[in-house]
Amino acid sequence: MNLIQWSIMVFKKLFKPLFAFFLGLTLIGCQEGTPQLHTLQGGAFGTTFSIKYFHTSKLDLSVGVDSVINAVNQSMSTYWEDSDITRINRGDSTQVTDAMFQDVYTLAQRIHKESAGYFDPTIGVLRNAYGFGDEKPLAVIDSTTLDSLMTYVGFDKVKLNKDGTITKAYPQIYFDFNAIAKGYGIDRIANYMSNQGLTDYIIELGGEVYASGMNLEKQAQWVAGIEAVDTNFQTRGLQAAVRLENIAMAASGNYRKFRVDPASGKRYVHTLNPLTGSAETSDVTSATVLASTCAAADAYATTFMALGLEKSKALLEKLDGVEAYLTYAVADSTAVFFTAGFEPLLKD
Repeated sequence: MNLIQWSIMVFKKLFKPLFAFFLGLTLIGCQEGTPQLHTLQGGAFGTTFSIKYFHTSKLDLSVGVDSVINAVNQSMSTYWEDSDITRINRGDSTQVTDAMFQDVYTLAQRIHKESAGYFDPTIGVLRNAYGFGDEKPLAVIDSTTLDSLMTYVGFDKVKLNKDGTITKAYPQIYFDFNAIAKGYGIDRIANYMSNQGLTDYIIELGGEVYASGMNLEKQAQWVAGIEAVDTNFQTRGLQAAVRLENIAMAASGNYRKFRVDPASGKRYVHTLNPLTGSAETSDVTSATVLASTCAAADAYATTFMALGLEKSKALLEKLDGVEAYLTYAVADSTAVFFTAGFEPLLKD
Protein backbone atom coordinates (compact mmCIF):
# COMPACT_ATOMS: atom_id res chain seq x y z
CA MET A 1 0.00 0.00 0.00
CA ASN A 2 1.53 3.30 -1.06
CA LEU A 3 1.18 6.61 0.75
CA ILE A 4 -1.73 7.86 -1.39
CA GLN A 5 -3.79 4.70 -0.84
CA TRP A 6 -3.09 4.79 2.90
CA SER A 7 -4.23 8.47 3.06
CA ILE A 8 -7.52 7.71 1.27
CA MET A 9 -8.20 4.81 3.67
CA VAL A 10 -7.60 7.02 6.71
CA PHE A 11 -9.83 9.79 5.25
CA LYS A 12 -12.73 7.36 4.75
CA LYS A 13 -12.44 5.98 8.29
CA LEU A 14 -12.36 9.43 9.86
CA PHE A 15 -15.01 11.21 7.84
CA LYS A 16 -17.53 8.47 6.92
CA PRO A 17 -19.33 8.70 10.32
CA LEU A 18 -19.48 12.48 10.03
CA PHE A 19 -20.84 12.23 6.48
CA ALA A 20 -23.56 9.81 7.65
CA PHE A 21 -24.43 12.13 10.54
CA PHE A 22 -24.85 15.18 8.32
CA LEU A 23 -26.79 13.13 5.75
CA GLY A 24 -29.17 12.07 8.54
CA LEU A 25 -29.65 15.68 9.60
CA THR A 26 -30.38 16.66 5.99
CA LEU A 27 -33.00 13.94 5.61
CA ILE A 28 -34.66 14.89 8.90
CA GLY A 29 -34.69 18.53 7.82
CA CYS A 30 -36.35 17.64 4.51
CA GLN A 31 -38.94 15.53 6.30
CA GLU A 32 -39.79 18.33 8.71
CA GLY A 33 -40.11 20.76 5.79
CA THR A 34 -42.65 18.63 3.93
CA PRO A 35 -46.02 20.41 3.55
CA GLN A 36 -48.71 18.89 5.74
CA LEU A 37 -52.52 19.05 5.40
CA HIS A 38 -54.23 21.48 7.79
CA THR A 39 -57.91 22.36 8.22
CA LEU A 40 -59.73 25.51 9.30
CA GLN A 41 -63.49 25.45 9.90
CA GLY A 42 -66.06 28.04 10.90
CA GLY A 43 -69.25 29.86 10.01
CA ALA A 44 -69.92 32.57 7.44
CA PHE A 45 -72.81 34.05 5.44
CA GLY A 46 -75.41 31.98 7.29
CA THR A 47 -73.66 28.68 6.59
CA THR A 48 -70.39 26.89 7.35
CA PHE A 49 -67.00 26.76 5.69
CA SER A 50 -64.09 24.34 5.59
CA ILE A 51 -60.63 25.29 4.36
CA LYS A 52 -57.95 22.69 3.72
CA TYR A 53 -54.42 23.78 2.92
CA PHE A 54 -50.90 22.41 2.73
CA HIS A 55 -48.07 24.07 4.61
CA THR A 56 -45.06 22.99 6.62
CA SER A 57 -46.79 24.24 9.78
CA LYS A 58 -50.30 25.11 10.91
CA LEU A 59 -50.92 28.82 10.30
CA ASP A 60 -53.13 31.15 12.31
CA LEU A 61 -55.50 32.09 9.49
CA SER A 62 -58.69 32.47 11.53
CA VAL A 63 -58.31 36.19 12.25
CA GLY A 64 -57.58 37.02 8.62
CA VAL A 65 -60.43 34.88 7.27
CA ASP A 66 -62.87 36.37 9.80
CA SER A 67 -61.75 39.84 8.77
CA VAL A 68 -62.51 39.09 5.12
CA ILE A 69 -65.94 37.67 5.99
CA ASN A 70 -66.80 40.70 8.12
CA ALA A 71 -65.72 43.09 5.37
CA VAL A 72 -67.93 41.35 2.79
CA ASN A 73 -70.86 41.34 5.22
CA GLN A 74 -70.38 45.02 6.01
CA SER A 75 -70.53 45.77 2.30
CA MET A 76 -73.25 43.43 1.02
CA SER A 77 -75.21 41.61 3.72
CA THR A 78 -78.92 42.44 3.71
CA TYR A 79 -79.09 40.78 7.14
CA TRP A 80 -76.72 43.32 8.76
CA GLU A 81 -78.65 46.33 10.01
CA ASP A 82 -75.78 48.76 9.42
CA SER A 83 -74.28 47.30 6.22
CA ASP A 84 -73.75 49.50 3.17
CA ILE A 85 -76.34 47.62 1.12
CA THR A 86 -78.92 47.89 3.92
CA ARG A 87 -78.47 51.65 4.03
CA ILE A 88 -78.83 51.86 0.26
CA ASN A 89 -81.95 49.69 0.38
CA ARG A 90 -83.42 52.04 2.97
CA GLY A 91 -82.99 54.91 0.55
CA ASP A 92 -79.70 56.47 1.66
CA SER A 93 -78.47 58.07 -1.57
CA THR A 94 -75.35 59.44 0.18
CA GLN A 95 -73.90 56.02 1.07
CA VAL A 96 -70.56 55.57 -0.70
CA THR A 97 -69.99 51.98 -1.78
CA ASP A 98 -66.64 50.28 -1.31
CA ALA A 99 -64.48 48.48 -3.89
CA MET A 100 -66.09 45.11 -3.11
CA PHE A 101 -69.63 46.38 -3.70
CA GLN A 102 -68.48 47.96 -6.95
CA ASP A 103 -66.75 44.73 -8.07
CA VAL A 104 -69.96 42.76 -7.55
CA TYR A 105 -72.14 45.47 -9.09
CA THR A 106 -69.95 45.53 -12.23
CA LEU A 107 -69.94 41.74 -12.59
CA ALA A 108 -73.71 41.59 -12.03
CA GLN A 109 -74.20 44.28 -14.67
CA ARG A 110 -72.19 42.26 -17.20
CA ILE A 111 -74.06 39.01 -16.55
CA HIS A 112 -77.37 40.90 -16.59
CA LYS A 113 -76.56 42.04 -20.12
CA GLU A 114 -75.28 38.63 -21.26
CA SER A 115 -78.42 36.90 -19.98
CA ALA A 116 -80.87 39.44 -21.46
CA GLY A 117 -81.99 40.41 -17.98
CA TYR A 118 -82.43 36.96 -16.43
CA PHE A 119 -79.78 37.79 -13.82
CA ASP A 120 -80.83 40.87 -11.87
CA PRO A 121 -79.78 41.87 -8.32
CA THR A 122 -82.69 44.32 -8.02
CA ILE A 123 -85.15 41.47 -7.39
CA GLY A 124 -84.96 42.07 -3.64
CA VAL A 125 -88.59 43.18 -3.36
CA LEU A 126 -89.66 39.95 -5.05
CA ARG A 127 -87.47 37.76 -2.83
CA ASN A 128 -88.90 39.43 0.24
CA ALA A 129 -92.46 39.14 -1.04
CA TYR A 130 -92.09 35.40 -1.69
CA GLY A 131 -90.43 34.75 1.67
CA PHE A 132 -86.83 34.17 0.53
CA GLY A 133 -85.39 37.44 1.82
CA ASP A 134 -85.00 39.11 5.19
CA GLU A 135 -88.57 40.40 5.50
CA LYS A 136 -91.94 38.78 6.23
CA PRO A 137 -93.55 37.40 3.02
CA LEU A 138 -96.74 38.87 1.63
CA ALA A 139 -99.92 37.00 2.49
CA VAL A 140 -101.25 37.29 -1.07
CA ILE A 141 -99.38 37.69 -4.34
CA ASP A 142 -101.92 38.19 -7.10
CA SER A 143 -101.42 39.76 -10.53
CA THR A 144 -102.13 43.28 -9.23
CA THR A 145 -99.61 42.91 -6.42
CA LEU A 146 -97.03 41.44 -8.79
CA ASP A 147 -97.44 44.31 -11.27
CA SER A 148 -96.87 46.76 -8.43
CA LEU A 149 -93.75 44.93 -7.24
CA MET A 150 -92.29 44.77 -10.76
CA THR A 151 -92.20 48.58 -10.79
CA TYR A 152 -89.23 48.27 -8.43
CA VAL A 153 -87.35 45.60 -10.38
CA GLY A 154 -84.88 46.30 -13.17
CA PHE A 155 -81.14 46.86 -13.35
CA ASP A 156 -81.77 49.65 -15.82
CA LYS A 157 -83.44 51.58 -12.97
CA VAL A 158 -80.23 51.92 -10.93
CA LYS A 159 -76.85 53.51 -11.52
CA LEU A 160 -73.43 53.33 -9.89
CA ASN A 161 -72.10 56.88 -9.87
CA LYS A 162 -68.47 57.93 -10.23
CA ASP A 163 -68.33 58.97 -6.58
CA GLY A 164 -69.40 55.47 -5.49
CA THR A 165 -72.97 56.35 -4.56
CA ILE A 166 -76.02 54.62 -6.01
CA THR A 167 -78.89 56.35 -7.78
CA LYS A 168 -82.25 54.53 -7.82
CA ALA A 169 -85.25 55.46 -9.97
CA TYR A 170 -87.45 54.49 -7.01
CA PRO A 171 -86.41 54.47 -3.36
CA GLN A 172 -88.22 51.11 -2.94
CA ILE A 173 -85.74 49.32 -5.22
CA TYR A 174 -84.06 46.67 -3.10
CA PHE A 175 -80.62 45.26 -3.95
CA ASP A 176 -80.03 41.59 -3.22
CA PHE A 177 -76.56 40.23 -4.02
CA ASN A 178 -77.19 36.84 -2.38
CA ALA A 179 -76.79 35.08 -5.73
CA ILE A 180 -73.27 36.38 -6.13
CA ALA A 181 -71.92 37.70 -2.80
CA LYS A 182 -71.17 34.31 -1.25
CA GLY A 183 -69.07 33.34 -4.26
CA TYR A 184 -67.35 36.72 -4.12
CA GLY A 185 -66.61 36.14 -0.44
CA ILE A 186 -64.90 32.86 -1.33
CA ASP A 187 -62.80 34.68 -3.93
CA ARG A 188 -61.71 37.22 -1.29
CA ILE A 189 -60.75 34.42 1.10
CA ALA A 190 -58.77 32.76 -1.71
CA ASN A 191 -56.99 36.05 -2.37
CA TYR A 192 -56.11 36.28 1.32
CA MET A 193 -54.80 32.68 1.34
CA SER A 194 -52.62 33.35 -1.69
CA ASN A 195 -51.24 36.49 -0.07
CA GLN A 196 -50.12 34.29 2.85
CA GLY A 197 -47.95 32.36 0.40
CA LEU A 198 -50.26 29.34 0.16
CA THR A 199 -50.57 27.66 -3.23
CA ASP A 200 -52.31 24.35 -2.54
CA TYR A 201 -55.67 24.71 -0.81
CA ILE A 202 -59.42 24.25 -1.21
CA ILE A 203 -62.18 26.44 0.22
CA GLU A 204 -65.70 25.04 0.61
CA LEU A 205 -68.39 27.42 1.82
CA GLY A 206 -72.04 26.48 1.75
CA GLY A 207 -71.45 23.99 -1.06
CA GLU A 208 -69.44 26.38 -3.22
CA VAL A 209 -65.77 25.73 -3.83
CA TYR A 210 -62.54 27.33 -4.93
CA ALA A 211 -59.60 24.97 -5.48
CA SER A 212 -56.00 26.16 -5.81
CA GLY A 213 -53.12 23.94 -6.81
CA MET A 214 -53.23 20.25 -5.93
CA ASN A 215 -54.05 17.84 -3.15
CA LEU A 216 -50.41 17.10 -2.27
CA GLU A 217 -51.35 14.26 0.05
CA LYS A 218 -52.79 12.31 -2.88
CA GLN A 219 -50.64 13.93 -5.56
CA ALA A 220 -53.82 14.59 -7.51
CA GLN A 221 -56.32 17.30 -8.26
CA TRP A 222 -58.83 18.31 -5.63
CA VAL A 223 -62.23 16.59 -5.91
CA ALA A 224 -65.67 18.07 -5.15
CA GLY A 225 -69.10 16.51 -5.47
CA ILE A 226 -72.27 17.47 -7.34
CA GLU A 227 -75.28 16.87 -5.13
CA ALA A 228 -78.04 14.66 -6.52
CA VAL A 229 -81.38 16.37 -7.15
CA ASP A 230 -83.24 13.69 -5.16
CA THR A 231 -81.03 14.21 -2.10
CA ASN A 232 -82.25 15.19 1.34
CA PHE A 233 -80.71 16.67 4.47
CA GLN A 234 -79.99 13.23 5.91
CA THR A 235 -78.41 11.43 2.96
CA ARG A 236 -76.84 14.25 0.94
CA GLY A 237 -76.26 11.89 -1.99
CA LEU A 238 -73.87 12.76 -4.80
CA GLN A 239 -74.63 12.56 -8.48
CA ALA A 240 -71.09 13.07 -9.75
CA ALA A 241 -67.58 14.08 -8.67
CA VAL A 242 -65.44 16.75 -10.32
CA ARG A 243 -61.67 17.20 -10.45
CA LEU A 244 -60.67 20.79 -9.71
CA GLU A 245 -57.43 22.73 -10.05
CA ASN A 246 -57.19 26.54 -9.96
CA ILE A 247 -60.90 26.89 -10.61
CA ALA A 248 -64.16 27.69 -8.81
CA MET A 249 -67.36 25.66 -8.67
CA ALA A 250 -70.82 26.83 -7.57
CA ALA A 251 -74.24 25.24 -7.73
CA SER A 252 -77.88 26.24 -7.54
CA GLY A 253 -80.97 24.07 -7.33
CA ASN A 254 -84.68 24.28 -6.58
CA TYR A 255 -84.93 20.71 -5.29
CA ARG A 256 -84.40 21.88 -1.72
CA LYS A 257 -84.70 25.67 -1.72
CA PHE A 258 -88.41 26.28 -1.90
CA ARG A 259 -91.26 27.49 0.29
CA VAL A 260 -94.81 26.19 0.50
CA ASP A 261 -97.44 28.80 1.35
CA PRO A 262 -99.36 27.44 4.37
CA ALA A 263 -102.65 29.05 3.30
CA SER A 264 -102.78 28.16 -0.40
CA GLY A 265 -100.40 25.19 -0.44
CA LYS A 266 -98.65 26.74 -3.44
CA ARG A 267 -94.97 25.98 -3.84
CA TYR A 268 -92.57 28.85 -4.52
CA VAL A 269 -88.96 28.27 -5.58
CA HIS A 270 -86.08 30.57 -4.67
CA THR A 271 -84.98 31.16 -8.29
CA LEU A 272 -87.08 34.05 -9.55
CA ASN A 273 -87.68 35.27 -13.08
CA PRO A 274 -86.79 39.00 -13.03
CA LEU A 275 -88.69 39.60 -16.28
CA THR A 276 -92.04 38.28 -15.08
CA GLY A 277 -91.69 38.18 -11.32
CA SER A 278 -92.57 34.48 -11.35
CA ALA A 279 -91.32 32.11 -8.65
CA GLU A 280 -92.10 28.98 -10.64
CA THR A 281 -89.58 26.41 -11.80
CA SER A 282 -87.96 26.24 -15.21
CA ASP A 283 -87.06 22.84 -16.63
CA VAL A 284 -83.54 23.12 -15.15
CA THR A 285 -83.59 21.49 -11.72
CA SER A 286 -79.96 22.17 -10.79
CA ALA A 287 -76.99 24.00 -12.26
CA THR A 288 -73.34 23.41 -11.38
CA VAL A 289 -70.91 25.87 -12.93
CA LEU A 290 -67.12 26.08 -13.25
CA ALA A 291 -65.47 29.46 -13.76
CA SER A 292 -62.26 31.29 -12.94
CA THR A 293 -63.94 33.05 -10.01
CA CYS A 294 -66.54 31.80 -7.57
CA ALA A 295 -68.52 35.03 -7.90
CA ALA A 296 -69.01 34.36 -11.62
CA ALA A 297 -69.77 30.66 -11.06
CA ASP A 298 -72.31 31.61 -8.38
CA ALA A 299 -74.06 34.16 -10.59
CA TYR A 300 -74.16 31.95 -13.68
CA ALA A 301 -75.58 29.03 -11.70
CA THR A 302 -78.53 31.19 -10.66
CA THR A 303 -78.85 32.54 -14.20
CA PHE A 304 -79.10 29.08 -15.78
CA MET A 305 -81.78 28.11 -13.28
CA ALA A 306 -83.90 31.03 -14.43
CA LEU A 307 -83.11 30.69 -18.15
CA GLY A 308 -84.09 27.06 -18.60
CA LEU A 309 -82.20 24.48 -20.63
CA GLU A 310 -82.33 25.77 -24.20
CA LYS A 311 -81.56 29.39 -23.36
CA SER A 312 -78.77 28.23 -21.04
CA LYS A 313 -77.21 26.20 -23.86
CA ALA A 314 -77.34 29.21 -26.15
CA LEU A 315 -75.66 31.44 -23.56
CA LEU A 316 -72.99 28.85 -22.76
CA GLU A 317 -71.95 28.75 -26.41
CA LYS A 318 -71.10 32.46 -26.16
CA LEU A 319 -69.16 32.31 -22.89
CA ASP A 320 -65.42 31.71 -22.60
CA GLY A 321 -64.05 29.91 -19.56
CA VAL A 322 -67.47 28.90 -18.21
CA GLU A 323 -68.50 25.23 -18.07
CA ALA A 324 -71.77 23.82 -16.76
CA TYR A 325 -73.43 20.61 -15.61
CA LEU A 326 -77.22 20.98 -15.75
CA THR A 327 -79.90 18.57 -14.63
CA TYR A 328 -83.32 19.09 -16.16
CA ALA A 329 -86.78 17.60 -16.02
CA VAL A 330 -87.99 15.26 -18.74
CA ALA A 331 -91.53 14.01 -18.07
CA ASP A 332 -91.26 12.25 -14.70
CA SER A 333 -87.49 11.78 -14.77
CA THR A 334 -84.29 13.82 -14.73
CA ALA A 335 -81.73 14.12 -17.51
CA VAL A 336 -78.25 15.66 -17.60
CA PHE A 337 -76.54 18.09 -19.95
CA PHE A 338 -72.92 19.14 -19.59
CA THR A 339 -70.61 21.21 -21.74
CA ALA A 340 -67.69 19.68 -23.63
CA GLY A 341 -65.20 21.35 -21.26
CA PHE A 342 -66.92 19.92 -18.19
CA GLU A 343 -66.81 16.29 -19.31
CA PRO A 344 -63.02 15.71 -18.93
CA LEU A 345 -63.19 16.92 -15.32
CA LEU A 346 -65.81 14.37 -14.26
CA LYS A 347 -64.22 11.74 -12.04
CA ASP A 348 -64.78 8.11 -13.02
